[in-house]
Amino acid sequence: MEKKNFHDRYYKLLLVIPLVILILSFVQIGITYSQTGDFMKKDISLTGGTSITLYGQIDKDKLGQDLSNKLEEINIKSIYDLVTREQKAVIIETKTEGEPAKQVLEDYLGYELNSENSSFEFTGSTLSESFYKQLIIAIILAFIFMGLVVFIIFRTLVPSSAVILSAFADIIMTLALFNLLGMKMSTAGIVAFLMLIGYSVDTDILLTTRILKRKEGTLNNRISGAFKTGITMTLTSLLAISFALFIVKSFSVVLTQIFTILVIGLGFDILNTWITNVGILKWYVEKKEAKNEI
Repeated sequence: MEKKNFHDRYYKLLLVIPLVILILSFVQIGITYSQTGDFMKKDISLTGGTSITLYGQIDKDKLGQDLSNKLEEINIKSIYDLVTREQKAVIIETKTEGEPAKQVLEDYLGYELNSENSSFEFTGSTLSESFYKQLIIAIILAFIFMGLVVFIIFRTLVPSSAVILSAFADIIMTLALFNLLGMKMSTAGIVAFLMLIGYSVDTDILLTTRILKRKEGTLNNRISGAFKTGITMTLTSLLAISFALFIVKSFSVVLTQIFTILVIGLGFDILNTWITNVGILKWYVEKKEAKNEI
Protein backbone atom coordinates (compact mmCIF):
# COMPACT_ATOMS: atom_id res chain seq x y z
CA MET A 1 0.00 0.00 0.00
CA GLU A 2 1.35 3.43 -0.98
CA LYS A 3 2.39 5.57 1.94
CA LYS A 4 0.24 8.67 2.32
CA ASN A 5 2.01 12.00 1.89
CA PHE A 6 0.85 15.51 2.74
CA HIS A 7 -1.24 15.83 -0.42
CA ASP A 8 -2.91 12.45 0.14
CA ARG A 9 -4.03 13.57 3.59
CA TYR A 10 -5.12 17.14 2.86
CA TYR A 11 -6.02 17.45 -0.83
CA LYS A 12 -9.75 17.57 -0.03
CA LEU A 13 -9.16 20.33 2.50
CA LEU A 14 -7.03 22.25 -0.01
CA LEU A 15 -10.10 22.46 -2.29
CA VAL A 16 -11.49 25.02 0.16
CA ILE A 17 -8.85 27.59 -0.95
CA PRO A 18 -9.96 27.98 -4.59
CA LEU A 19 -13.61 27.63 -3.50
CA VAL A 20 -13.30 30.62 -1.14
CA ILE A 21 -11.49 32.66 -3.81
CA LEU A 22 -14.19 31.80 -6.35
CA ILE A 23 -16.97 32.86 -3.96
CA LEU A 24 -15.17 36.14 -3.18
CA SER A 25 -14.72 36.68 -6.93
CA PHE A 26 -18.47 36.32 -7.49
CA VAL A 27 -19.07 38.79 -4.65
CA GLN A 28 -16.70 41.34 -6.21
CA ILE A 29 -18.28 40.96 -9.65
CA GLY A 30 -21.70 41.35 -8.05
CA ILE A 31 -20.60 44.58 -6.36
CA THR A 32 -19.24 45.89 -9.67
CA TYR A 33 -22.54 45.01 -11.38
CA SER A 34 -24.55 46.86 -8.72
CA GLN A 35 -22.37 49.95 -9.16
CA THR A 36 -22.00 50.05 -12.94
CA GLY A 37 -24.80 47.91 -14.35
CA ASP A 38 -22.27 45.51 -15.85
CA PHE A 39 -19.77 42.90 -14.74
CA MET A 40 -16.81 45.18 -15.45
CA LYS A 41 -15.99 48.82 -16.06
CA LYS A 42 -15.78 49.47 -19.80
CA ASP A 43 -13.66 51.97 -21.69
CA ILE A 44 -14.87 54.05 -24.64
CA SER A 45 -14.20 51.24 -27.15
CA LEU A 46 -17.11 49.40 -25.49
CA THR A 47 -19.28 52.32 -24.35
CA GLY A 48 -18.70 54.86 -27.12
CA GLY A 49 -16.81 58.13 -26.92
CA THR A 50 -13.76 59.98 -28.17
CA SER A 51 -10.10 59.06 -28.01
CA ILE A 52 -7.66 61.92 -28.61
CA THR A 53 -3.91 61.44 -28.90
CA LEU A 54 -1.82 64.57 -28.32
CA TYR A 55 1.78 64.28 -29.48
CA GLY A 56 4.60 65.77 -27.44
CA GLN A 57 5.46 66.23 -23.78
CA ILE A 58 2.35 67.21 -21.82
CA ASP A 59 1.75 67.19 -18.07
CA LYS A 60 -0.83 64.42 -17.77
CA ASP A 61 -1.83 65.18 -14.18
CA LYS A 62 -2.34 68.91 -14.74
CA LEU A 63 -4.23 68.24 -17.95
CA GLY A 64 -6.56 65.86 -16.13
CA GLN A 65 -7.22 68.31 -13.30
CA ASP A 66 -7.90 71.25 -15.62
CA LEU A 67 -10.21 69.36 -17.97
CA SER A 68 -12.08 67.18 -15.45
CA ASN A 69 -15.02 69.61 -15.37
CA LYS A 70 -15.00 70.30 -19.11
CA LEU A 71 -14.91 66.79 -20.57
CA GLU A 72 -17.21 63.94 -19.56
CA GLU A 73 -15.63 60.94 -17.78
CA ILE A 74 -12.09 61.85 -18.77
CA ASN A 75 -9.27 59.32 -18.57
CA ILE A 76 -5.66 60.17 -19.54
CA LYS A 77 -2.71 57.85 -20.26
CA SER A 78 0.90 58.66 -21.14
CA ILE A 79 2.91 57.00 -23.91
CA TYR A 80 6.71 56.77 -23.58
CA ASP A 81 9.56 55.81 -25.87
CA LEU A 82 10.72 52.28 -25.04
CA VAL A 83 14.45 53.09 -25.14
CA THR A 84 14.77 56.72 -23.98
CA ARG A 85 11.71 56.67 -21.67
CA GLU A 86 10.85 60.08 -23.10
CA GLN A 87 7.17 60.98 -23.19
CA LYS A 88 5.88 60.90 -26.76
CA ALA A 89 2.16 61.51 -26.34
CA VAL A 90 -0.87 61.43 -24.08
CA ILE A 91 -4.11 59.65 -24.85
CA ILE A 92 -7.31 61.33 -23.65
CA GLU A 93 -10.45 59.23 -23.47
CA THR A 94 -13.80 60.90 -22.87
CA LYS A 95 -17.49 60.28 -23.50
CA THR A 96 -17.75 63.79 -24.96
CA GLU A 97 -18.26 63.70 -28.73
CA GLY A 98 -15.46 64.54 -31.15
CA GLU A 99 -16.03 68.17 -32.16
CA PRO A 100 -16.94 69.48 -28.68
CA ALA A 101 -13.94 67.65 -27.21
CA LYS A 102 -11.65 69.08 -29.87
CA GLN A 103 -12.91 72.60 -29.20
CA VAL A 104 -12.31 72.25 -25.45
CA LEU A 105 -8.75 71.04 -26.03
CA GLU A 106 -7.94 73.78 -28.54
CA ASP A 107 -9.20 76.44 -26.12
CA TYR A 108 -7.13 74.93 -23.33
CA LEU A 109 -3.92 74.35 -25.30
CA GLY A 110 -4.11 77.59 -27.26
CA TYR A 111 -3.42 76.11 -30.70
CA GLU A 112 -5.27 74.30 -33.47
CA LEU A 113 -5.27 70.52 -33.40
CA ASN A 114 -4.43 68.87 -36.72
CA SER A 115 -3.05 65.60 -38.10
CA GLU A 116 0.52 66.66 -37.27
CA ASN A 117 0.05 67.25 -33.55
CA SER A 118 -2.90 65.00 -32.73
CA SER A 119 -5.26 62.23 -33.83
CA PHE A 120 -8.96 61.72 -33.09
CA GLU A 121 -11.09 58.60 -32.98
CA PHE A 122 -14.81 58.66 -32.22
CA THR A 123 -16.96 55.58 -31.65
CA GLY A 124 -20.74 55.80 -31.41
CA SER A 125 -22.42 54.26 -28.37
CA THR A 126 -24.73 52.09 -30.48
CA LEU A 127 -21.86 50.59 -32.48
CA SER A 128 -19.78 50.01 -29.33
CA GLU A 129 -22.66 48.31 -27.51
CA SER A 130 -23.33 46.07 -30.52
CA PHE A 131 -19.66 45.13 -30.76
CA TYR A 132 -19.54 44.43 -27.02
CA LYS A 133 -22.53 42.07 -27.22
CA GLN A 134 -20.96 40.22 -30.15
CA LEU A 135 -17.70 39.74 -28.25
CA ILE A 136 -19.53 38.42 -25.18
CA ILE A 137 -21.46 35.98 -27.38
CA ALA A 138 -18.13 34.89 -28.91
CA ILE A 139 -16.73 34.14 -25.44
CA ILE A 140 -19.84 32.18 -24.43
CA LEU A 141 -19.81 30.14 -27.66
CA ALA A 142 -16.07 29.48 -27.33
CA PHE A 143 -16.58 28.22 -23.79
CA ILE A 144 -19.52 26.01 -24.83
CA PHE A 145 -17.60 24.45 -27.72
CA MET A 146 -14.58 23.96 -25.47
CA GLY A 147 -16.81 22.11 -23.01
CA LEU A 148 -18.25 19.93 -25.76
CA VAL A 149 -14.78 18.97 -26.97
CA VAL A 150 -13.73 18.08 -23.40
CA PHE A 151 -16.81 15.87 -22.92
CA ILE A 152 -16.17 14.16 -26.28
CA ILE A 153 -12.53 13.46 -25.33
CA PHE A 154 -13.10 12.06 -21.82
CA ARG A 155 -16.75 10.93 -22.02
CA THR A 156 -17.01 10.95 -18.23
CA LEU A 157 -19.00 13.50 -16.25
CA VAL A 158 -16.75 14.21 -13.27
CA PRO A 159 -13.35 14.59 -15.04
CA SER A 160 -14.90 16.62 -17.86
CA SER A 161 -16.74 18.84 -15.38
CA ALA A 162 -13.49 19.36 -13.43
CA VAL A 163 -11.72 20.67 -16.55
CA ILE A 164 -14.61 23.02 -17.37
CA LEU A 165 -14.89 24.18 -13.74
CA SER A 166 -11.19 25.01 -13.62
CA ALA A 167 -11.37 27.03 -16.85
CA PHE A 168 -14.52 28.81 -15.64
CA ALA A 169 -12.86 29.65 -12.30
CA ASP A 170 -9.82 31.07 -14.15
CA ILE A 171 -12.07 33.49 -16.03
CA ILE A 172 -14.17 34.55 -13.02
CA MET A 173 -11.15 35.06 -10.72
CA THR A 174 -9.27 36.98 -13.42
CA LEU A 175 -12.24 39.26 -14.06
CA ALA A 176 -12.65 39.94 -10.33
CA LEU A 177 -8.98 40.88 -9.87
CA PHE A 178 -9.12 42.96 -13.07
CA ASN A 179 -11.98 44.93 -11.51
CA LEU A 180 -10.12 45.31 -8.21
CA LEU A 181 -7.14 46.81 -10.06
CA GLY A 182 -9.46 49.58 -11.27
CA MET A 183 -8.89 48.84 -14.95
CA LYS A 184 -11.46 49.46 -17.68
CA MET A 185 -12.21 46.69 -20.13
CA SER A 186 -11.55 47.37 -23.81
CA THR A 187 -12.16 45.29 -26.92
CA ALA A 188 -8.58 44.05 -26.56
CA GLY A 189 -9.38 42.85 -23.05
CA ILE A 190 -12.35 40.82 -24.27
CA VAL A 191 -10.08 39.20 -26.87
CA ALA A 192 -7.60 38.38 -24.08
CA PHE A 193 -10.33 36.47 -22.25
CA LEU A 194 -10.93 34.46 -25.42
CA MET A 195 -7.23 33.60 -25.44
CA LEU A 196 -7.38 32.73 -21.74
CA ILE A 197 -9.92 29.97 -22.42
CA GLY A 198 -7.30 28.18 -24.53
CA TYR A 199 -4.52 28.77 -22.01
CA SER A 200 -6.76 27.50 -19.19
CA VAL A 201 -7.67 24.10 -20.60
CA ASP A 202 -4.33 22.90 -22.00
CA THR A 203 -2.78 21.87 -18.66
CA ASP A 204 -6.14 20.58 -17.41
CA ILE A 205 -6.44 18.29 -20.44
CA LEU A 206 -2.82 17.18 -19.98
CA LEU A 207 -3.48 16.34 -16.32
CA THR A 208 -6.75 14.52 -16.98
CA THR A 209 -5.23 12.50 -19.83
CA ARG A 210 -2.25 11.43 -17.72
CA ILE A 211 -4.46 10.36 -14.80
CA LEU A 212 -7.28 8.60 -16.65
CA LYS A 213 -5.76 7.28 -19.86
CA ARG A 214 -2.37 6.11 -18.60
CA LYS A 215 -2.14 3.11 -16.30
CA GLU A 216 1.60 2.83 -15.60
CA GLY A 217 2.78 3.91 -12.17
CA THR A 218 0.74 4.91 -9.12
CA LEU A 219 -1.82 7.70 -9.12
CA ASN A 220 0.61 10.01 -7.35
CA ASN A 221 3.34 9.22 -9.88
CA ARG A 222 1.03 10.10 -12.76
CA ILE A 223 0.03 13.35 -11.06
CA SER A 224 3.69 14.18 -10.39
CA GLY A 225 4.62 13.56 -14.03
CA ALA A 226 1.75 15.71 -15.26
CA PHE A 227 2.72 18.45 -12.80
CA LYS A 228 6.33 18.61 -14.03
CA THR A 229 5.23 18.94 -17.65
CA GLY A 230 2.24 21.22 -16.98
CA ILE A 231 3.94 23.65 -14.61
CA THR A 232 6.83 23.98 -17.07
CA MET A 233 4.38 24.88 -19.84
CA THR A 234 2.52 27.42 -17.68
CA LEU A 235 5.62 29.06 -16.16
CA THR A 236 7.25 29.36 -19.59
CA SER A 237 4.18 31.17 -20.93
CA LEU A 238 3.86 33.23 -17.75
CA LEU A 239 7.47 34.42 -17.82
CA ALA A 240 7.35 35.23 -21.54
CA ILE A 241 4.12 37.23 -21.20
CA SER A 242 5.36 38.98 -18.03
CA PHE A 243 8.50 40.07 -19.86
CA ALA A 244 6.43 41.27 -22.81
CA LEU A 245 4.18 43.20 -20.39
CA PHE A 246 7.20 44.92 -18.86
CA ILE A 247 8.38 45.99 -22.33
CA VAL A 248 5.09 47.24 -23.79
CA LYS A 249 3.64 48.79 -20.64
CA SER A 250 4.93 52.26 -21.42
CA PHE A 251 3.95 52.53 -25.08
CA SER A 252 1.00 50.27 -25.90
CA VAL A 253 -2.24 50.49 -23.95
CA VAL A 254 -3.84 47.69 -25.99
CA LEU A 255 -1.03 45.15 -25.51
CA THR A 256 -0.69 46.12 -21.85
CA GLN A 257 -4.28 45.12 -21.16
CA ILE A 258 -4.01 41.87 -23.11
CA PHE A 259 -0.81 40.81 -21.35
CA THR A 260 -2.09 41.89 -17.92
CA ILE A 261 -5.19 39.71 -18.26
CA LEU A 262 -3.12 36.75 -19.47
CA VAL A 263 -0.63 37.09 -16.60
CA ILE A 264 -3.44 37.18 -14.03
CA GLY A 265 -5.24 34.30 -15.73
CA LEU A 266 -2.17 32.08 -15.91
CA GLY A 267 -1.50 32.72 -12.24
CA PHE A 268 -5.00 31.57 -11.33
CA ASP A 269 -4.66 28.66 -13.77
CA ILE A 270 -1.82 27.25 -11.64
CA LEU A 271 -4.12 27.37 -8.60
CA ASN A 272 -7.14 25.87 -10.32
CA THR A 273 -5.28 23.15 -12.22
CA TRP A 274 -3.01 21.89 -9.45
CA ILE A 275 -5.39 22.28 -6.52
CA THR A 276 -8.95 22.26 -7.89
CA ASN A 277 -8.61 19.87 -10.82
CA VAL A 278 -6.05 17.59 -9.16
CA GLY A 279 -8.17 17.38 -6.02
CA ILE A 280 -11.38 16.51 -7.88
CA LEU A 281 -9.66 13.95 -10.12
CA LYS A 282 -7.80 12.32 -7.24
CA TRP A 283 -11.01 12.09 -5.23
CA TYR A 284 -12.80 10.59 -8.27
CA VAL A 285 -10.10 8.01 -9.05
CA GLU A 286 -9.66 6.90 -5.43
CA LYS A 287 -13.43 6.48 -5.02
CA LYS A 288 -13.61 4.50 -8.28
CA GLU A 289 -10.70 2.25 -7.26
CA ALA A 290 -12.28 1.66 -3.83
CA LYS A 291 -15.52 0.51 -5.52
CA ASN A 292 -13.61 -1.87 -7.79
CA GLU A 293 -11.90 -3.45 -4.78
CA ILE A 294 -15.21 -4.30 -3.16
